[in-house]
Amino acid sequence: MSARRTGERGEMTGIPSDWQPLLADLERRRAAAAAMGGPDKLARYTAAGRPDPRLRIDMLLDAGTFTEIGRLAGDPATPADAFVAGHGTIDGRPVLVGSEDFTVAGGSIGVAAASKRTRIATLALHERVPLVMLLEGAGHRPTNHLVPQRPAPGDLQAIADLAGLVPTVAVVVGPSAGHGALAAPLSDFAVMVEPEGALFSAGPPLVQAATGEQVTKAELGGSLVHTRVAPVAHNVAATDADAAALVRRYLSYFGSNAWQHAPFVDRGDIGPRELTSILDLIPADHRRGYDMLPVLGLLADADSVLVVQPAHGRSIITALVSIGGRSVAVVANQPRELAGAIDVAAANKAARFIQIAGAFHLPVLFLADNPGVLAGSASERAGILRAGARMFAAQRRLTVPKIHVTVRKAFGFGSSVMGMNPYDRQTLNLAFPGSTLGGIPAAVGGATSKADQQTRKALLDREAAGPWPLAGSATYDDVIDPRQLRTAILDGLRLAADRLQGQAEPVRHTGYLP
Repeated sequence: MSARRTGERGEMTGIPSDWQPLLADLERRRAAAAAMGGPDKLARYTAAGRPDPRLRIDMLLDAGTFTEIGRLAGDPATPADAFVAGHGTIDGRPVLVGSEDFTVAGGSIGVAAASKRTRIATLALHERVPLVMLLEGAGHRPTNHLVPQRPAPGDLQAIADLAGLVPTVAVVVGPSAGHGALAAPLSDFAVMVEPEGALFSAGPPLVQAATGEQVTKAELGGSLVHTRVAPVAHNVAATDADAAALVRRYLSYFGSNAWQHAPFVDRGDIGPRELTSILDLIPADHRRGYDMLPVLGLLADADSVLVVQPAHGRSIITALVSIGGRSVAVVANQPRELAGAIDVAAANKAARFIQIAGAFHLPVLFLADNPGVLAGSASERAGILRAGARMFAAQRRLTVPKIHVTVRKAFGFGSSVMGMNPYDRQTLNLAFPGSTLGGIPAAVGGATSKADQQTRKALLDREAAGPWPLAGSATYDDVIDPRQLRTAILDGLRLAADRLQGQAEPVRHTGYLP
């Protein structure tokens, strides 16, 4: 910053001298705030190929769009108070983002950082844009208790208020403990970066001090724990770059808020087509298992299937896809896992997915092929009745277009939770030839009811009759050739087109889920 002057002001070709020290001081402060933990700490942090917090934000956002908020917040000794925050765009649409900086005070949350976290979460609601949080920190900074504070709203309150109004995403890029870690279960979608990502209410040192248990970060709260056992996170990414790409892809299926519909995306593969190989993927024999995922790949627009939470509740697939250029949420039984039987984990996973899809106006496609909810003493003790009721209530409350297809079978409550019940607000209710519905399999029903031989035969004959009696009573809108499945779904989406475009409003419910 140099200036040439003539007289006190005169003709100027540069910066006036009275501004020079002010602007120099501003530049110095901004540079110090952007320095993160300094060259030595950054070198150690990035030695294993890990990007620093600001580079992570650059990976996530469109190039050159990041504008920082609160850069100068906090003590100069803790640059940006260990939390880099601001806004930018993803695919041209605004988002707010915050990144914990582990190179400064272990990424802990200072008083100023707490205000910044609340600020961006509040802005997300005010401006109706998605919020993305990048987590790697030690929770609240212990020294906060030494600083006078006034009562004020917190970021977790603000994030909770965003549910169903704007999409929220958490990316766990390293160990995240305490207060910061709670952003993950409060978010719609949480990604863990392996192997560094970990979530816990308290880290291993505190666990050992409190309980005597010695446990590693991975054992306590690594991705295996939180994507398979405890369903806090949804998906795993191998690298930070992969996580950024996954977040961008996830958000592409949604509108920016609940006042918008999802954007129409023409991937060059949006028209009807015959699914010529579907008969090779789905065995006609109900007793044979198969993988439902290739069916989704065949049905959806090219390269548009994003499976959400694949490692948990694996007897149900929850996926975001594009069909005819429109975002669709898919809930599909997975016959290769538990023969498609719906256990507690699968039902709870599906219920939450259905609620998020409905909140952001995505039509929901149910592909049913199950023997019912999982039977047995272990399942009952785990709470299958409540979990099944929760899933049923979630699908019942949907106000978006709902399409049901009975692929091969759906017994008992397994049909109801998959949106099959007649007049359950379906836009379309379909079946494949040979599909079977019933309270329980006919042979079992006849035996348990101690029916006579004639009644047992009648039950078996009725089951063997397939979907025709139900089609005859208009329970199904149609029985279709499986090869025409995509065309039939496109027809249903066209019927519901008015609900999938134009102005939208947030979904409001009274009452509670089971």
